[in-house]
Amino acid sequence: MQYLIIERFKNRDPVPVYRRLRDHGRLAPEGLTYVSSWVNESLDSCYQLMDTADRALIDEWIARWDDLVDFEIIPVISSAEAAELVSHKM
Repeated sequence: MQYLIIERFKNRDPVPVYRRLRDHGRLAPEGLTYVSSWVNESLDSCYQLMDTADRALIDEWIARWDDLVDFEIIPVISSAEAAELVSHKM
């Protein structure tokens, strides 16, 4: 399953986040895979796509970052998967 993770950097400050990322890496537990990410132009939020079969791994990962980041987790499917799910209604 893929998850869109919206990260809002506390105090709108990206520096502590990027410092930890530089010094320690993504800190994702085994079984949680980083797919891609985008950061808004004001550098205070990140939109990250992660993949895992075990939703609990996201909570484990968040615990390693929640002192610096507020998280919103949204389960997502691809556009192709969505089209297939609604195709019988068309």
